[in-house]
Amino acid sequence: MYRFPNIAVAFSLLASAPAYAAPLILHVKLDEAATKTAASGRLLIFAQPLEAAQTQTSDSVPGADGSLHPNREGRGLETVDVDLLNPKAVEIAAQEISHISPGETVDIDADVLAFPHPFSQLKTGRYAIQAVLDVSHEYNYNFSDRRGGDLVSAVTEMDLPAGGTLVLSHVQIPIDPLTPPLDVSAAQKADFPLAAADLRPFNIKSMALERFWGRPIHMEGLVLLPPSYATGKQLYPVVYWNYGFSGGPQKARNHAVTIWRMMHDSKIPPMIWVFLNEGSPTGTHEFADSVNNGPWGQALTTELIPQLEREYRMDARPSGRFLTGHSSGGWASLWLQVRYPAFFGGAWPTSPDPSDFHDWLGIDLYAPNANIYHRPDGSSWPFIQAEGKVLATMEEFSKQEVVMGPVGGQMSSFEWVFSPRGPQGTPMPMFDRATGAVDPKVIRYWHDHWDISAMIQREWPTLKPNLNGKIHLIVGSPDTFYLDGSARRLKAVLDGLGARSDFRFVPGRGHFDLYKIGNDPQGLNRTIAWEMYAIARPGVRRPTDVPVPQVIP
Repeated sequence: MYRFPNIAVAFSLLASAPAYAAPLILHVKLDEAATKTAASGRLLIFAQPLEAAQTQTSDSVPGADGSLHPNREGRGLETVDVDLLNPKAVEIAAQEISHISPGETVDIDADVLAFPHPFSQLKTGRYAIQAVLDVSHEYNYNFSDRRGGDLVSAVTEMDLPAGGTLVLSHVQIPIDPLTPPLDVSAAQKADFPLAAADLRPFNIKSMALERFWGRPIHMEGLVLLPPSYATGKQLYPVVYWNYGFSGGPQKARNHAVTIWRMMHDSKIPPMIWVFLNEGSPTGTHEFADSVNNGPWGQALTTELIPQLEREYRMDARPSGRFLTGHSSGGWASLWLQVRYPAFFGGAWPTSPDPSDFHDWLGIDLYAPNANIYHRPDGSSWPFIQAEGKVLATMEEFSKQEVVMGPVGGQMSSFEWVFSPRGPQGTPMPMFDRATGAVDPKVIRYWHDHWDISAMIQREWPTLKPNLNGKIHLIVGSPDTFYLDGSARRLKAVLDGLGARSDFRFVPGRGHFDLYKIGNDPQGLNRTIAWEMYAIARPGVRRPTDVPVPQVIP
C-alpha cells in the first residue's frame, strides 16, 4: 500500500546544499526492555537546539473545532516534535526500517532524507534529540498525537553534527479518548463523565467499501444525544460534523462534550450530533467517492446514515439532516451537500479546503507552467500566515512532509482524494516534490471531478432545485491558509448563476480562532446550531443572546 520516495528524489531535495565529505550517521538501538518482538516502520529523528528545547513551553495546536489548544504532550525535554506552524523549527531525518530486533542497533544516514537541513550541515552545538519508530506509518497524519504502539526514545542531549546513539526505550501508550485534555477547566473535566451517558460510539461495517478494498472497512464515530432524549419520544434534527485534518477520536469526543454542555445549558437547541471519523491511513478521505480511497460518500448516505436512523429517533427528512465541519471537514461538508443535494438540508462549512482550484491555497493550478513552490517571478508561495507575516512556505511544508512519510500528509491526502490512480495503483502526484511543478494532466482530472465551482457551474440546471439556498460558508479574512480566496471564487460563481447562498467572511479571524465571537469561544457553534434548527423547526424563536459574527459586507 505504501510507496516510499525514490532515493533520487531524496537527494534531489538536498541538491542545492553544499557537499560534505562524510554524512552524519546516527545509531538507534531497540531496547530489549521496550518490546520482546521485532519491529518495522519509518524511523524519525527529531532534533532541536538544546536552548530552544529547554525554553519552549507547550505549543498551541489546532483543535477539532478549529480553536487552538496547548499541545498535550508538551515540549521542553519531554518531547521533540514537529511544529505545525513553523516547519523549520525542528530538524527531521527519516529512514525506512524493514526489521529491527530487540537489542539490535540500526544506523540511519541523517543526510539522505532530512528537512530542513542534512544533519551533517547543522550548526555545531548541543541539541535535544529524539527518535520515534512510526510502526503504523500514520505519523504524517497524526503528528500532533503520537500513536499508541510507536517505539520512542527519551529526549537525549547530543552534540551535532558529531552524532551518537539513541535508544528506543518505551512503547507509546495509546491515547484514551475518554480522558479530558490537560488544558480544560475543572468544570469542563467534570462534564466528561456526565456526558458519557449521552455519547454512543458506533462502528459499522460498510459493504460498499469492503467491495472496493477487498477487506472489511468500518465507519466509526460518535453519536451525541440531547439531554431530553431519554425522557421524550419526539424525533430530533441531526447534525453531521466532520473534523479537519489530523483529527481523531479524542478531538471528536472533546468537541462532543462541549456541544453536550451547550445543549444542557440550552445555549443551543436539542439536536442529535453525529461526529464522523474521516481520518484514514492515507490522510483524510473527506467522504468523497474517490478512485483511490473508495466510495465513502456512497457508504455514508446509503449505509451509515440509514443504519443510524433506524437505531435512533432521528428526523430522517432532508430538512432534518445538516452538515458542518472545519477545514478539511468543511470541504467534506460542502462536497457532500453538492454531491448529494437532495439528501441533506444544508451545509455550514467553516474554513473549507479549496473549492475552486483557480485559487488553491492562493495558487492558480490552471495557470500555464503552474508551480506550487514559486511564483512566476521566482518568489516563494506562502502556505501559512498570521497577522500579515508568512510563517511557512509551500515548499517548506511539502518537503517536510516528504521526510515525515510517503502517505498521510496534507499534500498527499489531497492527491488520494482528487488524483487519478497511477499505473502502480497509487494516486498520480499533482506536483513534483523536488521542483514544485504542477502536472497539467492531473489538474485536468482534478478540474473535471473535484473542482466544486466548476461542478456547480456545469451542472447547475440539475443541481438548482435541491441545492439552491443550502450553502452557508463561513471563513476568516484573511484565513491562516489563504482559504478565503477560494471561497470568494465559489461565491462569485453562485452569484453569477443567480443562486441563493450565504457566505460570511469574518474580518480579523484566522483558521484557528474563527469560532470565537466576542468573549464566547463557541459563539459560531451557537450561531450555526440555531440556523439549522430554524430550518428543521420553522417558527421556533431563536434566543436573542445568540452571538452573530461580524462579517465583511
